[in-house]
Amino acid sequence: MADPSTRTTATLYPYEKPSALGAPPRTHPVVIVGAGPVGLVLALDLGRKGTPVLILDDQEGAGQGSRAICFAKRTLEICDRLGPGQAMVDKGVVWNLGKVFHGHDKVFEFNLQPEDGHKNPAFINLQQPYFEAFLVDAIRQAQKDGAPIEIRGRNTVTGITPDPDGVTAQIDTPDGAYALRADWLVACDGARSPVRKMMGLGFEGRVFEDNFLIADVRMTADFPTERWFWFEPPFKGGGASALLHKQPDNIWRIDFQLGWDIDRKAELQEDNIRRRVDAMLGQGASYDLEWTSIYTFQCRRMEKFRHDRVIFAGDSAHQVSPFGARGANSGVQDADNLAWKLDLVTKGLAPETLLDSYCEERVHGADENILNSTRSTDFLTPKSDISKVFRNAVLELAKTHAFARPLVNSGRLSVPCAYDGLSLNGPDSLNGPRCTRVGAPCPDAPLAEGFLLDRLNGTFTLLAIDTEAPALEAADGIPIQTLTLSTATDDPSGALRQRYLGKATAALYLIRPDQHVAARWSGATQGDITSALRKATGYET
Repeated sequence: MADPSTRTTATLYPYEKPSALGAPPRTHPVVIVGAGPVGLVLALDLGRKGTPVLILDDQEGAGQGSRAICFAKRTLEICDRLGPGQAMVDKGVVWNLGKVFHGHDKVFEFNLQPEDGHKNPAFINLQQPYFEAFLVDAIRQAQKDGAPIEIRGRNTVTGITPDPDGVTAQIDTPDGAYALRADWLVACDGARSPVRKMMGLGFEGRVFEDNFLIADVRMTADFPTERWFWFEPPFKGGGASALLHKQPDNIWRIDFQLGWDIDRKAELQEDNIRRRVDAMLGQGASYDLEWTSIYTFQCRRMEKFRHDRVIFAGDSAHQVSPFGARGANSGVQDADNLAWKLDLVTKGLAPETLLDSYCEERVHGADENILNSTRSTDFLTPKSDISKVFRNAVLELAKTHAFARPLVNSGRLSVPCAYDGLSLNGPDSLNGPRCTRVGAPCPDAPLAEGFLLDRLNGTFTLLAIDTEAPALEAADGIPIQTLTLSTATDDPSGALRQRYLGKATAALYLIRPDQHVAARWSGATQGDITSALRKATGYET
């Protein structure tokens, strides 16, 4: 297979005539519909845990164009655990700095990762086809290592029939149709989800009356590697706002806000696109148009993400506007949340009701993303003259007054949500830092050897800092590792103490496979830890 760092489109999983044609339906433990970022991450995680998984996709690989381009630190941490994270960072354009302009004037700049001591950057820009190609290569390597993962390209799901014990799916291929059974079917098939439509399920929310033109431009330019956002840009044709991002291979993503009442066909004509790009870059700028599209902001979600044996993840379950990079990143977090739960349920190590917590937690995450995305969109596109006056007053104040800068909203950029107050959470019996409270994702920290998140290996972990860990046995057969660290010898930078102890002198953390804190104590017995583990796996509600 070609090096994924040199391609944006490829046949990643070429069609092969299925052996299932003409045979009785075979049952698969997990079937995933859709081989985008979410489906691939979920399959890789499940397969590495030993749960057999089949991916069905109606294409044979990554499509054209950038689509998602901003991948956040939490996504990179998840991919790091699964294998391809470092390759993504090496290929991607790393950036931490963003600048906001109003007309010709810079309003302010911000640093998304002002503190040191993290293995991964705040963001990379990497075209989605690259992201998918790195994941497929990681799946191929996992297959060689024995992971039970199968991908079938040009296998289109045309019908599903759920029942209490699973799902029967009808599949169409170039050589004919066949049927299969799935104990669990996960729909990762995008915002237009055919699976959702086949089940007649709603997708409620808000469509914003505005259009945005995406232009991916190939050029050599000396712009810095930063996110530049303009309100009321000074260049003619820039619309009400504009955005500029650098990507690998000398590709630059440009977004222009067009307004609602437009002629889409006319706006997508090359002459009109070039007129806008020329105004931004200056007459005589040399570039090639690689990919263009027009999109409309939408913030929607399903009422619930689990429907018996059918589960929805990513854009099939929820959709947000692109500003803030919350689409693919939140979808990857869906997969991270679902994989360990589905693995335990499939292996009979946790009750089926554990999957209800996937819906609870990721609906919570979707609502947080939709709220932030809606606020961003309302700030970008004021709905009245007086709203615009207030918006512009905030921008003017932000030039010289720091208090106004948090009010400027050019897209609140993706961060993982904390599952505060939700049903899997155990006790928080440590007067510790807020960033590592129960329900929060674990922040990274440099150790004397490597980084903390590298030591959290996708199973439950009992982290003991400056204390002895109680002897443990796997409760209900659920694997759990113990990691003992000392701030005297393992914490040269002090970040571990700052982020996990605070004013406490010692701490015990129970950490979930998705690296969220399940419980924490200043001291705990074996019974305390076992009880928290049972709660985190759905046995105690």
